[in-house]
Amino acid sequence: MIRSLWTAASGMITQQTNVDVIANNISNINTTGFKRETPQFKTLLYQTIQDDATNVDGTESPLGIQVGLGVRNTAIRSEYTQGALSETGNKFDLAIEGKGFFMVELPSGEMAYTRNGAFRVAAGADGTKLVNSEGYPILDVNGNHIVFDDNLDASSISIDDDGNITYGEGLNYQYLYRLGIAQFNNPAGLSKMSNSLLTETQASGDPRIELFDNNVEASKVKSGYLEGSNVDAANEMVDLIVAQRAYEMNSKAIQASDEMLQLANNLRR
Repeated sequence: MIRSLWTAASGMITQQTNVDVIANNISNINTTGFKRETPQFKTLLYQTIQDDATNVDGTESPLGIQVGLGVRNTAIRSEYTQGALSETGNKFDLAIEGKGFFMVELPSGEMAYTRNGAFRVAAGADGTKLVNSEGYPILDVNGNHIVFDDNLDASSISIDDDGNITYGEGLNYQYLYRLGIAQFNNPAGLSKMSNSLLTETQASGDPRIELFDNNVEASKVKSGYLEGSNVDAANEMVDLIVAQRAYEMNSKAIQASDEMLQLANNLRR
């Protein structure tokens, strides 16, 4: 009976985490470049009550008796499926079609990655740069800041599908930079930060710069668009209801075990 209390309690704890993940998905439904997260579950150890069992007629059963001891969360996985693109009309709003990530430099000098392409051109003490909404510099394929001349007309800057940044129109254009876009063997292994930023880990593997790696399929950059989240509100609401019902059933199991223990305690000779 005590076993059932702990087993049901593990189910409640796990479903609480499940609800937390769903709530985070729903809260980020309008976050640019956000990727839906799903919790992963695994069973806990099984307790062997009896190795050998017999049928009613006394013959040996091929099955023993094992009781599971509950469930636990093992991981929360991000699903890197493509989000819908929405047109903004701002040429410095960039969306990626494919598996790539924009490269960003953090104030610490560390490299970060993002699918949020809400960029802008901002003037600072060290020049006019292409930065994200937090003011962090966007990097080119060589890991350098994308810096523009102060007298450059921003309206004449263009970004094509390959991520080439050019200045001018028609045949009278000047090549400036190539956006740094990286892929990972296991993007689900990236470590999440705030502000839609990600950092590499041992699980994600090293970044593979698309321009220098012929073994990856190059992504396309869409200027004037932003990638929406891949969260589906209807699916999240269904998952939320399922998680809530599972939580309730585990609480009912605890209540039933408590009533049975109470009945056993009240037995008298």
